[in-house]
Amino acid sequence: MGWKLDREERDTLLARFPARYGNVVADHVTLKAYVDAKSALPPPATGVIVGRSDDGRGVEAMVVQVDGSTERPDGSKYHVTWSLGPNRKAVESNDVIARRGWEPVDPPVPVQLTPALF
Repeated sequence: MGWKLDREERDTLLARFPARYGNVVADHVTLKAYVDAKSALPPPATGVIVGRSDDGRGVEAMVVQVDGSTERPDGSKYHVTWSLGPNRKAVESNDVIARRGWEPVDPPVPVQLTPALF
């Protein structure tokens, strides 16, 4: 559960931040994983892309600020898995950000976030 990126805005964001790997994801920001399909959705939000993390081996993610914070309730970072190389998975973005940290993007870029289950 979390928020989906606006599809039209996604194209603009990919032009601003070209994907580094062939599997372009750039789809959503997770609030909570493994929730019941009947769970209440979060409210719509304006996120801000504030950073980028890349392990240089096939996982690229954008760090997102939601409601003024990059910290998810579970202690990880709000992020969008941006692109993946062969045999890499979106869930690895959390580990890459935790291990490598992230570099700020300048200027930060606002993004519209629509509540969704995925």
